[in-house]
Amino acid sequence: MTLPTHKPTDPRAPVSHPVDPMVEIRGLRTHFFTDDGVVKAVDGVDLDVFADRTLCILGESGCGKSIMARSILRIIDHPGRIVGGHIVYRAAEGRSLDLATAKQGSRELRAIRGHDIAMIFQEPMSSLGPITKIGKQITETILLHRPMSKAEARETAIEMLNRVGIPRPVERFEAYPFELSGGMRQRAMIAMALCCQPRLLIADEPTTALDVTTQAQILDLIADLKEEFNMGVMLITHDLGVVAEVAEDVAVMYMGKVVEKGDVYSIFENPQHPYTRALLESVPRVGMTHKGRLPAIRGMVPHPLARPSGCSFRTRCDHAIAGVCDQRQPEMVQSGGSQVACFLHSEAATDE
Repeated sequence: MTLPTHKPTDPRAPVSHPVDPMVEIRGLRTHFFTDDGVVKAVDGVDLDVFADRTLCILGESGCGKSIMARSILRIIDHPGRIVGGHIVYRAAEGRSLDLATAKQGSRELRAIRGHDIAMIFQEPMSSLGPITKIGKQITETILLHRPMSKAEARETAIEMLNRVGIPRPVERFEAYPFELSGGMRQRAMIAMALCCQPRLLIADEPTTALDVTTQAQILDLIADLKEEFNMGVMLITHDLGVVAEVAEDVAVMYMGKVVEKGDVYSIFENPQHPYTRALLESVPRVGMTHKGRLPAIRGMVPHPLARPSGCSFRTRCDHAIAGVCDQRQPEMVQSGGSQVACFLHSEAATDE
């Protein structure tokens, strides 16, 4: 796998960010209570999100990436709810708030949502109001969080539409979502997310269904605005090429758990978890011939109501240890340059 070619802050150099993370997630559990049973979409996630850095959340579809991100903003659809853990947000002025336990609809939570922490959703056509003009949707966000008049909010919205690369922003201000292309709708979503200059931007697969040229433009735009606004970015993706391009930190999720996390260099140079290695090996490489068969991860992600006992990945793992991996869940340990939840790197497995 090609190593990252971008030049973010080298995570192995002395860190320039504060010691405390902007968002500290510990033991987060978000479950959905259905008629068929309890779906553990997020099952004990520990993550740190720092200012001025991009954390990429990686994994196959159905691994809990989007639900974890939506849990931060407390926008989980019924019948889902947070049942355990903490999401500590440290504001610029030094105060802290546990978003996981904050009362839904409280003034504190509403003040943070959209202002301090903003989100770009995966599909803008279903996230934008279909019968409300783009400009009105952006100005409503601005007026909710910033002390501006309607005229000032309009000017700010048009300026932000221009900043995200939408041509003729005054005209697009009066357009409906269905009148814009997919790339333009995605840019409008970014403009709405950034209009209040958030400290943390959560981007849920922002380049899905976009052509490669538009994908590159969107990623460059997020990187430029991150630097300008001095914000942290949590980018959810299953595209390893995107991770190599923009990430400083990486977390790999599988069935609601983080199985490996570390800086992007360590993850790409020396992945520790069998799932991470399998993901990296399944990516096409430059120079492969038509005769070369691309490695694939055998099997599929198990049904959420039929989780395997012990390690969730053991049914697809070629290195599973009988009598160990099927009996207990591995704890997170330090191995190489990353932290990994795998008995292959745990002394507990050799003690049996």
